[in-house]
Amino acid sequence: MIINNKFIVNVEAAIYHKDKWLIIKRSELEEHAPGTYSLIGGKVEVIDKYENILEENLKREILEEVGIEVYNDIKYVQSRYFKIKDGTQVIDVIFLCKYKKGEPQPIDKGEVSSVHWMKLCDILENNKSPFYLKESLIEANKVKEGLRT
Repeated sequence: MIINNKFIVNVEAAIYHKDKWLIIKRSELEEHAPGTYSLIGGKVEVIDKYENILEENLKREILEEVGIEVYNDIKYVQSRYFKIKDGTQVIDVIFLCKYKKGEPQPIDKGEVSSVHWMKLCDILENNKSPFYLKESLIEANKVKEGLRT
């Protein structure tokens, strides 16, 4: 049952460096999926730009959550819909990003409890990795390897 016809737009970054992916462990204080592994991201906010709104919000979220930069060559991976506990409907857009610089670390412990560079096989085998994270990274890896355009 659809509560209303409005969505929150969320963006997430599948960030890679060589053969590893940057994964965060969500804080236990987070309302949605506390303590699980996740991509970096968050809600799209109104900004003072008129182009690349999703990508600019994504770069802001990355800097705010883990303090790193990614290259501007951000590629679309996929989008999905989900509903959080209070019934809010969310469109989640996943992008592929290449790590540029900075030492990743949790900036806001209320959102991110830890940061990890992990190989895809280790993420897929980890019980803290929810199915949607695994699916997103499989698709992001296809884009990275040029298997999907």
